[in-house]
Amino acid sequence: MTTNTILRRALLALLPLALAAPGAFAQAWPSKPVKIVVNFPPGGAADQLARLIGLPLQDALGQPVVVENRAGANGNIGGEVVAKSAADGYTLLMSSGGMVSVNPHIYPRMAFDPAKDLVPVAAAARIAVYLVTKPSIPANSVKEFIGYVKANPGRLSYGSPGSGSSPHLAGEMFKSQAGLFAVHVPYRGAAPALQDLLAGQLDYYFDPGIGLQQVRAGKLKLLAVGSLKRSPLFPDVPTLDEAGLKGFDADTVFGFYAPAGTPPDVVARLNREINKVLGTQAVKDRIVGLGGEALPISPAEFAAKATEDSRRFGAIIKERKILAD
Repeated sequence: MTTNTILRRALLALLPLALAAPGAFAQAWPSKPVKIVVNFPPGGAADQLARLIGLPLQDALGQPVVVENRAGANGNIGGEVVAKSAADGYTLLMSSGGMVSVNPHIYPRMAFDPAKDLVPVAAAARIAVYLVTKPSIPANSVKEFIGYVKANPGRLSYGSPGSGSSPHLAGEMFKSQAGLFAVHVPYRGAAPALQDLLAGQLDYYFDPGIGLQQVRAGKLKLLAVGSLKRSPLFPDVPTLDEAGLKGFDADTVFGFYAPAGTPPDVVARLNREINKVLGTQAVKDRIVGLGGEALPISPAEFAAKATEDSRRFGAIIKERKILAD
């Protein structure tokens, strides 16, 4: 066999590889652990959702899913970490919708643009907020509570996970619609605010669901749901809309984001797997237990919801002149 014949046969053997798709030599995703950055402290709704979904997600992906808390600046610190990470599908963000739909309204400058530097991957849950008070407040209905706050202008305080968080905006909506004056005390997360309410250092709080166990234990008093529909956990508790504050809606959507430029097929795979997890009865029940509802939707629907929330929350931010601390 001549040298030319050997060379020609070798070239023919390599031809199928040369014609293969550009990604043929790339390793299939995922080939290593996936990290979920939670941009709020441990114990809050975002943290609980990340861990709840992360465990079955790692079974679906066949790779470890690691949760890392990077709190601060109302979610901006963790958001920036993910926005500036490699767009390879191995770093995700779990955040409240506030970082995308609220923070651009309250921060004069941000180190990244959530709308441009992050891509929506999958919603996790629609989380309602619950108007809860310490037990010693002499009110057992929204009407009585409004009357009590009006009779004590500036003497009551309410907490939130931070300026611009959904519980804070709920508190401002409440004051605006009811014509109240109370002092806002921002915290670095929902759990620390809840602890101070339980300790009696706050008077009331729009709880994003993590305090409902304390409600059942009688350590907190639940007066209303800050949503347009009642909670299945407390079917006898009215919404603020029903209690007279028409149109009151402080719901927010928590979900997963990835750095802009993440391959569309990776985003689609993550959306599909997360939605499957959200469809399981055990996960749906846990999310209801957190005071919310599972929300398996497409990335496009998730993005549209963020746009609508930005319009809705932007209006109260402008009216109340809310700025980040």
